[in-house]
Amino acid sequence: MDSRYFDLANVLTGHSTSVKTGDKVLIEAFDVPDNMVIALIRTVRERGGIPFASNYHASVTRELLMGSSDEQYAYDSDIKLQQMQGIDVYIALRGAHNIFETSDVPGERMQIAMTNYRPVQDYRVQKTRWVVLRWPTSAMAQQAQMSTEAFEDFYFRVCTMDYARMTEGMEALKELMERTDKVEIKGEGTDLRFSIKDIGAVTCGGLRNIPDGEVFSCPIKNSVEGVIQFNAPTVYQGSSFDNIRLVFEQGKVVEATGSDTRRLNEILDTDAGSRFIGEFAIGFNPYITHAMRDILFDEKIAGSFHFTPGQAYQEADNGNRSQVHWDMVCIQTPEFGGGEIYFDGDLIRKDGLFLAESLQKLNPDYLMGNS
Repeated sequence: MDSRYFDLANVLTGHSTSVKTGDKVLIEAFDVPDNMVIALIRTVRERGGIPFASNYHASVTRELLMGSSDEQYAYDSDIKLQQMQGIDVYIALRGAHNIFETSDVPGERMQIAMTNYRPVQDYRVQKTRWVVLRWPTSAMAQQAQMSTEAFEDFYFRVCTMDYARMTEGMEALKELMERTDKVEIKGEGTDLRFSIKDIGAVTCGGLRNIPDGEVFSCPIKNSVEGVIQFNAPTVYQGSSFDNIRLVFEQGKVVEATGSDTRRLNEILDTDAGSRFIGEFAIGFNPYITHAMRDILFDEKIAGSFHFTPGQAYQEADNGNRSQVHWDMVCIQTPEFGGGEIYFDGDLIRKDGLFLAESLQKLNPDYLMGNS
C-alpha cells in the first residue's frame, strides 16, 4: 500500500481531528480507492478509535437524484442524522471521476436533497470534530492541466504540509479582523465595501478542510455595497461558471451575470438568503497558485479571497440562512490582475502579499520555509 496514504491518514486523524480512545469515527468515501479507506480505518484503530465507513459513487448518487422525492430523502436524512448524532469524528474524502456527473439533474430535484440533508450537515458542522478533503483523480489532474502523476505528487505535498507553520500568522490576521469595521476590496472589475464589525473571525489551518489555509469572517448582512468580478472559474451543483460578476445594494445581489447567467440566477433565487453573503475569507496556501474548479483547493489559493452567497457559519454569523453556500473566488496576485484589501482604510494586502510585519508569516516564502 502507498505509504503516502498512511501519511495523509495520520494528518487527518491526528492534527485535523485528534482521534482518541473510544471515539466513534465515521469515514465517508466518494469515489476513493479502498486502500485509502483501509489506511484510515487502521490509523483510527491505532489511536483507539472505533471506525465506521460508507462508500459512495457519483454515478449512483446521480441516479438517485434524478428521481428524488421528499419522501425518499426525508427518510434517508432521518437515518443519517441518527447515525451522525452518535458520531464523535467525521472524515470525508471526496473524489470525482467526472465533476459534471450531476450537471443534468434538474434543479428542483437537487433542491429536494439539499433541503432534507441540511439538518445532517448542520449537526455534523456544529457537534462533531470533522475534516473534509478532496481525493486526487485523473479528472482533477485534467482540471489542473497536469499529468496524473504530477498532480498526485502535488496533492500529497499540499495535503501533508506543516499546517502548524500557519498558526502565528493566522492568529495575527484573526485578531486584526476582529478589530476591523470597514473592509474595502479593489481590483480589476471590483470595487466592494462592507463591514465585519463584531462578527468575529475563524482560523483554518488543517482542522476542518484539507488542503487548508484561510481566515474567515462574514459581512454584516445589509452592509455590502459595490461590485465584484470573480476571476476564478467555479463549479456548483454540477454546473460550471466563469467570469461571475455580482452587483450589491444594501447587502443583496441585485445583478448577477456570468458564462451561464440563467443558471446563476436560478441558484441565487433558491431562497430568501441566497442573494446575501454568508462568508468573507482570505486564502494563503502557498502551494496552491491557480484555480482548478475544485473549491476545497481554489478557496485556499495564495493571494486570493472568497465571497460567499448563502448560509453563514455559526462561528462567524451574520444571521443569514440559506440552502446555498457558494464560495466564489477572486485571485489578486499580479498574474491575475492584482488588487488591494483595506481594513479601516489601511492597506493590508497588495497584489496577494500581506504588508504588515505581523501578517508576513502568511506569505508564501515563509510558509514554504524560504524565509
